[in-house]
Amino acid sequence: MLKQKIIDTISKYNLIQEGDKIVVGVSGGPDSMCLLDTLYYLKANLQIEIIVAHINHMIRKEADEETEYVKNYCNTRNIKCYVKKENVINLAKKEKIGTEEMGRKIRYEFFKEVLKKENANKIATAHNLNDNAETVLLNILRGSGISGLKGIEIKRSKFIRPLRECTREEIEEYCDKQKLNPKIDKTNFENIYNRNKIRNSLIPYLQKEFNSNILETLNRLSDIAKEEEEYFESVISKKYEALEIGKNEKEIILDLNKFNKLQKVIKSRIILYTINKVNGNIQGIGKIHIEDIIKLCKNNIGNKYIMPNKNIKIFINKGKIFFMGNINFP
Repeated sequence: MLKQKIIDTISKYNLIQEGDKIVVGVSGGPDSMCLLDTLYYLKANLQIEIIVAHINHMIRKEADEETEYVKNYCNTRNIKCYVKKENVINLAKKEKIGTEEMGRKIRYEFFKEVLKKENANKIATAHNLNDNAETVLLNILRGSGISGLKGIEIKRSKFIRPLRECTREEIEEYCDKQKLNPKIDKTNFENIYNRNKIRNSLIPYLQKEFNSNILETLNRLSDIAKEEEEYFESVISKKYEALEIGKNEKEIILDLNKFNKLQKVIKSRIILYTINKVNGNIQGIGKIHIEDIIKLCKNNIGNKYIMPNKNIKIFINKGKIFFMGNINFP
């Protein structure tokens, strides 16, 4: 039943096409092993090629066992497997960011590295329905707007998530039936991080006291938010085109006068849209940053700038808004 659910998700969202070469992110846990195992058994029918990318974060003593487990699974099935070891804790301290954030950054950089090396065209990650519900709740608690309510998208750019409509319970049941014996990260049961607190405490409480189907409810909310966000993105894309007056390998330039005439909600979205174009993401950009940028534009004071994070610089000069970041336009 789970395989059919995955096939239906792939078909519904057009996640995979014949001839795709897919990098599969595999930790060795139930979710990623379920994803890898199902794609392995479906690859002949789907006519695809799969390559595994595994990161050893060197955080827990079991990490090396997990690496060997993933390598053995791949070796017995003739699946190409790339492994990388990184001391996430040391790197996080060096860059002065959280361990979770550092781990995510390393993983995704490695996935893209393997994608390029193998000339693959997609990256599959094992996010499931529970993960999505947790992300929606986490974003609500952070004060997110509609964009955050989308949660984890099933398909975005080169990334696909075939398990996004499967529950953690279904995934664990599949692993048991297939005798995969995945490795369990015991830190998932410790309320160290906010996500773990949501998973282990908040969601069970909401299920018991308010809504036994809270996971499905949150995922419906996520789907609705995605539909509305897609509409807004089409509107914002056109507004952006009317504002852009220049771009090069270092910056995007918008018309200040036209920007200041827009409604605040459109201004906010234009800012996020432009930052995403100039930097590839909007991580760490909060409401306070957007408010400050709008105020800077309204006051139209030259020689002042705002840096929402170390990768973005925004300033006003001679009727223009300059967004400087990591872009590399051809």
